[in-house]
Amino acid sequence: MEGWKNQLFFGDNLEILRSGRVPVESVDLIYLDPPFNSKATYNILFAEKTGEKSAAQITAFEDTWHWGAEAEAAFDEVMKYGPAKLRDLLQALLAFLGRNDMMAYLTMMAVRLVEMHRVLKPTGSLYLHCDPTASHYLKMLLDSIFSPMNFRNEIIWKRTSAHSSAKRYGPVHDVILFYTKTTNFLWNPAYTVYDDKYIKSHYTQVDPDGRRWTASDLTASAVRSGSSGKTWRGFDVTAKGNHWKFTIEKLEQLDSEGRIYWPPGGGWPRYKRYLDEVKGVPSQDIWTDIPPINAQAKERLGYPTQKPEALLERIIQASSNEGDIVLDPFCGCGTTVNVAERLHRRWIGIDITHLAIALIKKRLHDSFGPELAPYEVIGEPADATSAAALAEENRHQFEWWALGMVDAAPAQDKKKGADRGVDGVLYFQEKDDGPYYKIIVQVKSGHVGAPQVQQLKGAMEREKAALAALITLKPPTRPMKDEAAAAGYYKSEQFPDYQFPRLQIVTIADLFAGKTLEYPRWVPGKTFKRAARRRKNPAPEEQQKGLL
Repeated sequence: MEGWKNQLFFGDNLEILRSGRVPVESVDLIYLDPPFNSKATYNILFAEKTGEKSAAQITAFEDTWHWGAEAEAAFDEVMKYGPAKLRDLLQALLAFLGRNDMMAYLTMMAVRLVEMHRVLKPTGSLYLHCDPTASHYLKMLLDSIFSPMNFRNEIIWKRTSAHSSAKRYGPVHDVILFYTKTTNFLWNPAYTVYDDKYIKSHYTQVDPDGRRWTASDLTASAVRSGSSGKTWRGFDVTAKGNHWKFTIEKLEQLDSEGRIYWPPGGGWPRYKRYLDEVKGVPSQDIWTDIPPINAQAKERLGYPTQKPEALLERIIQASSNEGDIVLDPFCGCGTTVNVAERLHRRWIGIDITHLAIALIKKRLHDSFGPELAPYEVIGEPADATSAAALAEENRHQFEWWALGMVDAAPAQDKKKGADRGVDGVLYFQEKDDGPYYKIIVQVKSGHVGAPQVQQLKGAMEREKAALAALITLKPPTRPMKDEAAAAGYYKSEQFPDYQFPRLQIVTIADLFAGKTLEYPRWVPGKTFKRAARRRKNPAPEEQQKGLL
C-alpha cells in the first residue's frame, strides 16, 4: 500500500465494502458501534451560543431497522450465498423471532459482518460494541461467521453511573464482543494503572527522591545448577530448595545500582520494584476505569453515541501496531479515526450521513492541525455536476453537505415541518471575549428567484441574525442580486474599513472555486463544538495528565 492515504467514505458501508475499495484481507483491526435497535431517535446537538432557546439539533438517525424489502432481500441473499452456519442460524432466528425489527437488524448486520470478515487480515481482530438488548443475538452471528474458536472476550464496559429503574436492576453497562479471524492474531497486552488504595498498601517504601517501591522476592522455587543456584553473599539459595531469579553477576550489578534491599535484621535480600517501572494490572474483561463522556468533558462534541477516546485507545493499542490499518464502518463522529490518527495508525472510516462526514473532517483538523496525515473523502460531490446529482437523489443529504461546505450546522429537525426559511446556522465572534453573532443559511437545489431572497431577508430580521446566506445550484438572476444588495452591509468593529454584505448569495460552483462566506473571521466559526487539540507525540508528563 505504497502512497497510502487515509480514507473517509460517505455511503452505505455494505456497498463500500463490496466495491473493492477495501481490499480482501487488508485490514488489521475493525471496531464497530452500530445502531443498537433500541427504538431510540438520536439527535445531534450543536453549540448553542446565544441566550435564546436553540433549535440547532437534527435527527441523526433512528436506530430501528424495520423489516421490509431491504431486509427481505438481505435474508434471501444469505440463504443463497452466505456461509452454511450463518444460513442455518438466520433460519432458526427467523422461526424464533419472526419478521420483526430485531430480525431486520440481525439480518442487516449479518451481511455486513460477512464483508468485514472478508477484508480482515488473518492476524486481525474485530470488536463489536453493542448493548445487552441485542448482544446475545450478535454473538451467535459472530460465532457463525468467525467461529466460536475465535471468540476471545465479552468485555463489559461500565458506561454510566447508577440508574434508578423502577422494576429492574439499573442498566449501566455496554458489551464489546472481541473476535479474531484466526488463532494467530496480533496481541499487545493491555494494562490498567493501580488504584490509590493498592499503591498505598503495597508500595509503602519511598526513596529520598520520592520514588515509591515495594520489596519483592529475589528467589524462585526449584533448585537450579549454574550461576542462579550458587550461594551469594552467604545466602545459600539451594539449601532453601530455590534458585535466584538472576545470575550472580546480575545480582552484583543490581546491588551496585541500589536495587537490592537489605533488611535491617539481616534477613534475605529482596528486590526493589519501583512503581514507575511497573506497567500496571493486566486488563481484565470488566472495564470500570474508563468513564463515559459527561457534559463537561473536553472531548464532548454533542454526538449522541460518542464514545470516550480512552476506550478506543485501549482497543487500538491492544490489537494493532503503528502503521496498521483500522476500519470503523459506522464511524459517527469519528472517535475511532481520531484516536487511530493520534496513535500513528492508518485508518478507514465510513458513514452514511454527510452530517457525520462534516463533523469528522472538522474534528480531525481541530485535533491535529498541520500534523494531520493526508486523507481523502470518497463519495462526496467533487464538482457542481455531482452535487446536482446528490440533490436529485436526496435533498436532505445535499442540504447537509452544502451546509458543511460553509461550516454551518443544520438548523432544525426536518421532520418537524417547515423550516421557515432557515436551513442552517453559523456563529462567529469578532474577538475571543466578545458576543456571538448569528448567520442564517438557506440551501436551494431547485428553482429560486427574487421572492426567495425577500423571504430570507425577512427570516434574517425575524431571527435577529447579523447576516444571511443563500446557497444555490444555479447562478443568481439580476433581480436576486439586487434584492440581496438592498439588505445593506454589516459593519464590523474589528474591521471598520471593510463592509460585509448582510445577505450573500453563493453558488455551489463558487464554493468549489474556493469562495467562502464573508464575515469577520478574527476567531474561527463557532457552530460545531471544537475538538480539543491532540498531539501525536505527547511528552510523558502530558500523558499522565491526560493531555493527549
